[in-house]
Amino acid sequence: MTQANSMESPVYQGQFGEFSITPSDRQSVIIYRSGLMVAALSFAIATVLLFWQGTTPAILTSLSVLYACFCLALGVSLLTIHIYLKVLHRFLQVCWATGAVTALTVIFTRPDPFVLTVYHEAIALVGIGFTFVALTGIYFKEAFCFNRLETKLLTPLVPLLILGHLAGLLTPSMEKILLAIWAILFLVFALRKAGQDIPADIGDKSVFAYLKQQKKAQA
Repeated sequence: MTQANSMESPVYQGQFGEFSITPSDRQSVIIYRSGLMVAALSFAIATVLLFWQGTTPAILTSLSVLYACFCLALGVSLLTIHIYLKVLHRFLQVCWATGAVTALTVIFTRPDPFVLTVYHEAIALVGIGFTFVALTGIYFKEAFCFNRLETKLLTPLVPLLILGHLAGLLTPSMEKILLAIWAILFLVFALRKAGQDIPADIGDKSVFAYLKQQKKAQA
């Protein structure tokens, strides 16, 4: 993507024509990255609290609040992420919504604390797991587009931990190690995204325009 000289609004040469980046585009990227940062911080804080204090009543309550922050922030990021394939974008959003609805169902229908219910009940974890499918989709997108090492590691790590727990293949100590690695790499990812050039996250807008035209032509 090459940039033409322009004092007011830079014009970029895309695969299917020229395009410019609007203030709205930049705002959407900032919101996307802010959501990732909040989600990563919530996840990291929850992990530290769990390792530090264990599953005391106060910690379990805190973990539920932090999960809510994580889930909401992830949802905001999925609303503002730039993905060329609309069907993939919608799929990730549906996965997030499925996980969010499951979380609300668990909170309001199960007597035990949210985190313990998800940890011990396979059906609850499967439902909540759709949220992490959406998160893994973001990791995969970032690994594919920007060749980031941390997202290359996170893409297989998340399903490995969740599916490994469901299948009973991981010991508690192995799960703790994987959880710690996840929290660290997620935070590294969010911090590195904060310093990335904004146009890189917007991508080639001419591709979006081309795909939109193709859809209209097929209608």
